[in-house]
Amino acid sequence: MEALSADESFESAVECLCAIFKETRDVDECLSTIQTLYPRVVALKPKMVASASTEDTETFKGITRVFAEAAEAWVVLIARLPAEFRELVDAVLECAARDKERDAISLTFNFWYELKQYLVLDMYIQARLQYVDVYSRLVDVMNGHLEYPKPEGSSDGDLFEGDREQEEKFREFRHQMGDVLKDCCAVIGVTECLQKSYDLIERWFHANAAQAIDGHVPHWQQLEAPLFSMRAMGRMVPPNESIMLPKLIPLIVQIPDQEKVRFQAVMALGRYTEWTSQHPETLQTQLNFIIAAFDHSSKEVVRAAALSFKFFCNDCAELLKTHTAQLQQFFEGVIDRLPPGSQDEITDGVASVLAKQPTDQIYASFKLYCDPVVKRLMDMAHNATDEKGKLALADRLQLITTFVQWVQPWVEPGQPNPAVQYCEEIFPILGAIADNFVSFAPILERVCRCWRYMVLSYRTAMLPLLPSLAEKLSSGFTASRQGCFLWATDAIVREFSNEIGHVDQATTNAIFHFYEQQASTFLKVLNDLPPEEVPDVIEDFFRLTVDVLSFHPHKIIPSLLMVSIFQAACSALALLKEEPLLATLQFLRDFLAYGGEASPTSFYGDEATRPRGNPPEIQAAVKRLLSVEGEVLVQRVLVGMMYSFPRDCFPDASGVLLAMFQLVPEQVATWLGNTVALLPPGSISPQESDRLLNNVRQRIESGEIRKIRMLLEDFTNSYRRRNVAPREGLGRLEATKFRFAG
Repeated sequence: MEALSADESFESAVECLCAIFKETRDVDECLSTIQTLYPRVVALKPKMVASASTEDTETFKGITRVFAEAAEAWVVLIARLPAEFRELVDAVLECAARDKERDAISLTFNFWYELKQYLVLDMYIQARLQYVDVYSRLVDVMNGHLEYPKPEGSSDGDLFEGDREQEEKFREFRHQMGDVLKDCCAVIGVTECLQKSYDLIERWFHANAAQAIDGHVPHWQQLEAPLFSMRAMGRMVPPNESIMLPKLIPLIVQIPDQEKVRFQAVMALGRYTEWTSQHPETLQTQLNFIIAAFDHSSKEVVRAAALSFKFFCNDCAELLKTHTAQLQQFFEGVIDRLPPGSQDEITDGVASVLAKQPTDQIYASFKLYCDPVVKRLMDMAHNATDEKGKLALADRLQLITTFVQWVQPWVEPGQPNPAVQYCEEIFPILGAIADNFVSFAPILERVCRCWRYMVLSYRTAMLPLLPSLAEKLSSGFTASRQGCFLWATDAIVREFSNEIGHVDQATTNAIFHFYEQQASTFLKVLNDLPPEEVPDVIEDFFRLTVDVLSFHPHKIIPSLLMVSIFQAACSALALLKEEPLLATLQFLRDFLAYGGEASPTSFYGDEATRPRGNPPEIQAAVKRLLSVEGEVLVQRVLVGMMYSFPRDCFPDASGVLLAMFQLVPEQVATWLGNTVALLPPGSISPQESDRLLNNVRQRIESGEIRKIRMLLEDFTNSYRRRNVAPREGLGRLEATKFRFAG
């Protein structure tokens, strides 16, 4: 403590004290130590006050840290014995209040959170009552610190004098203070916290509203700060709050126009849309205020308006569903003026309202909203000659997908879906765009995303479109070699499976044939290009094939293509990228699982009465393929674990080896020995090799197959720590090029 008085030892003394506090966190064990330390800690308060008065920043920050870390360490005692430890809590609060430069206040944030965690418990209700005034004053302190700095002159130009780092730090700091305000709400209740924001806003109106004109708002910082605090506390305010919000909302929509104030007001209103949905009488004025903000000169305000508009539509869709015509006029009028992110947000908003329409009005409403978007798409596609134009087209395609994601009317099975009816109309346009931009991946990805969500949203109702969609996905993948076409194909496999009702056998057969076409194209791609050039396509293909294995195991496993698919998987294991490796290994594990007696596929509905046994012919097909290609797979997996696989691939890689041992243990043990024998000379001793192989054979003989997995993981981990892949390569262990003659 005495070392705190000397400048040269001050910093070290602070560090030492904080280390001591951490050691006393077990308050019951260290109670006597805490009782000794406590009076000496709170005795530092005059030093803190003096350093704040003299603007000795370093000393003030150090003392604040001492108070804050002591309070954090002893927070349990502070909650148990509020009267005895009140002086320390007051000291932390005073540090926060006196920190004019906002350099030290963040040191106190965690303490307020930790104390709140105790005070909200029923067993500490008495302590909560005693600390209500502390948290009430804390709200005042936070509201004061939330204010933007006041510029030296009369101009409101650059508040941070060009220091962008300081500005960003202040923005982040405000959001941290917003979290403290949430803690205050939990302790003293949202009504009192909102009352403080209301009082500050009303005080500003009484003092300055008469002098305010658009573009010049005196002392706007005093108005913007409580708006921010109100916005920050929004998550804590229940939708049925009936005391403060009925007074606050009408006040907010009257605020004068100043960029930062308008931004904060728009964002604050967007935070309370759930409340608005239960108080429809306030909707019109708020929505008018938000819509007017779209004409603001500030891009930040316009972006805020788009986000708040989205929330209003999402939460108040039931109230707005009778105003679709007016919303469409607004939507069409502003969409072209907005940046892509804001376009997505207002589209999300109006689509959520459109989703509330009666089923018999869905088609007309869909057409009303989307026809202008589609027309604009066609114009953009015609003029998109450079990358900027193509990217803009890709962004605009996302708007159609947003409507498809939201508008999902419930229709009786077998009845036409009005949303699908509209999808049939625009499908040729989307197909033409994909055909015309076959070499531009972002556009293809957005088109495939739209098609995929058509299938996911309307499921088997998409049956009328299925032949055309399958043809486009097949031809698109052949022409572009982009994995997004496989990603969309996967949605069809999932939604039109035997497990889903209302899908006939002819359809499932056609879908499997469609998969075979996509698989053949993929295998040709891998024949022409090394795996390193198409990692995303490999990932998408094997994720698709995992689903085909789940829904069509009795077709794909005996298929003539399975040998080539298995070989392609072995070739893909030479990759270094984690995601395609995980997809490939998962496919291999699922495939090998069909070599056992129990089927890994679950059945539902009427299928539940069927036994989970795996047909002998399927088991035989898996083992037959494994007997031919298994040694290559052992080599690829083992080499990957020893040299190249990312750490997260190890569980699946060892799982593949375990599955092989469970099916044909003797053969796999032989292949393992052959692989170890091919390792670079000097990388492993004969004794180590013999020990591994002997241990494996012992586990096989004793029937402890599952323990082999741990043996192999330990061996490969040890080998990997001691060796790196030689520059001259791995010789006969190098991956060979995949060949496909189909």
